[in-house]
Amino acid sequence: MRFGTAELLADADRPGGWLLTVDDVPQSYVQLDDPTYLDFEYVRRMADVIDALAPGPLQAVHIGGGACTVPRYLAATRAGSRQLVIEADGPLSELVREQLALRSVPQLRVRVGDGFAEIATLRADSADLLVVDAFERAVMPGGFATAEFVAQAGRVLRDSGVYLLNVAADPGGVVSRKIVAGVAGGFAQLLVVAESGVLRGRRPGNLVVAASKTPLPVDAVAGRLARAPFPVQLLVGPTLDRYLAGIRDAKTAH
Repeated sequence: MRFGTAELLADADRPGGWLLTVDDVPQSYVQLDDPTYLDFEYVRRMADVIDALAPGPLQAVHIGGGACTVPRYLAATRAGSRQLVIEADGPLSELVREQLALRSVPQLRVRVGDGFAEIATLRADSADLLVVDAFERAVMPGGFATAEFVAQAGRVLRDSGVYLLNVAADPGGVVSRKIVAGVAGGFAQLLVVAESGVLRGRRPGNLVVAASKTPLPVDAVAGRLARAPFPVQLLVGPTLDRYLAGIRDAKTAH
């Protein structure tokens, strides 16, 4: 594989379940018999945001494919959705296609290429949903944190479209805050979902960031989060402002 050694591990407890790892780092979990089963906590939170959007099929772009957990979920829950997955690792994409029945997902196309470069080739105002969940050896490529990429995301999305980003928390949370602030600089509306300890940078985990040019379905997302098996925080408005103020606090401390 381009970014390490990939391995598919069958789930002994759930027939049809598969864990994809790269260099022993878990990347994706898929349940072939039930694509709506989501094992990773942050993927469930991404699904909460997607489920809160207006009903009906979506035109979706995914940067970072892995085993295509979210595209499978979207195909199962929103029939008629048309999806493009951009995956940088060609051999990994082929492994998933051959071993994890990717061809069975309706109206899903996979393009091998660098997401930062490929997004510039997509038509303006062409997507309802842009999902970025891309990592190389457990680190998000730096290009996705730039103002240039955020601007491209805004160009590709329709006015009501949603940018959905997975951010891996760093110790102290300084980098995480900067990435969130970068997204806030390109979109008028923003929300962040994560566990309290992850937000404070006290333990590893993931932040789910959703952004749009128009108001997000905050109440609907909050209702879904209230039913989550583990307590999570929803940052929006003043609570989000206080979280981002941590960037200034960190600078002052130094």
